[in-house]
Amino acid sequence: MNTIDLHVHSNASDGTYSPTQLVEYASKKHLSAFALTDHDTVAGVNEAIHAATQYNIKVIPGVELSTDYNNQDVHILGLFIDYTNDSFLSKLKDLNAIRAKRNDQMCYLLQKEGFDISIKKMYEKFGDTVITRAHFARYLLDHGYLSSMKEAFDSYLDVGCSCYVPKYKCSPFEAIDIILKANGVPVLAHPLLYHFNNKQLEEMVHLLKNSGLMGIEAIYSLNKNQDEANMLALARKYNLKVTGGSDFHGKNKPNIDLGIGRGNLLIPASLLEQFAFS
Repeated sequence: MNTIDLHVHSNASDGTYSPTQLVEYASKKHLSAFALTDHDTVAGVNEAIHAATQYNIKVIPGVELSTDYNNQDVHILGLFIDYTNDSFLSKLKDLNAIRAKRNDQMCYLLQKEGFDISIKKMYEKFGDTVITRAHFARYLLDHGYLSSMKEAFDSYLDVGCSCYVPKYKCSPFEAIDIILKANGVPVLAHPLLYHFNNKQLEEMVHLLKNSGLMGIEAIYSLNKNQDEANMLALARKYNLKVTGGSDFHGKNKPNIDLGIGRGNLLIPASLLEQFAFS
């Protein structure tokens, strides 16, 4: 069976593989396609598409937008996005300007905790990328301040910790609109990670569907027991396209592998048949 992965991150955001390395790894994993869905950026898409010309693999342009729904962090994927759309790129630029201000604040708070860190040093280490909390955690780990990235989040970077700074997020309805205007397919990412009860999740899906949501990531690395069956049923009820993804981040999520997640993931290439333009 040909398999794919529609949720993958590169070092253009918080993954550790370059776009070229992702293509090479996807080829080794015998994937026929993957979607590059970095956080708030499409900076890696051109490189990935160019690299894919050397392999029998399709790179699908994508993005992952963080949104706020009733004070809960909810992510919307944009697949098959027009990554050259000027209006879309302008929106991403605005989101990243807000993120940059947050990162400055987090650096200041980490400095107050005694860490030798600055935005300049972060970019020297990670290059021209979208800096996320995962980068802060990786920096602290690699410089020997902490024993794990989990410790960095638990002690400093997570909600309620001394160095956590809330980030402005658009609403999922705005994210859907941004993606649709860039001719993309808006998809609700990892719907079970939000820990809504069944009624709350279905209510959100109903509202998002009415605003233009086109898909749901029913196949996901962290699904267990009846999770996938339940999400497939939800997709059928609301006539949503089914997508699947590992949420691969390389070393930043070492237990999640490309295409197979924790070893239990199988995303058939036949899912692409839902997208007439694919």
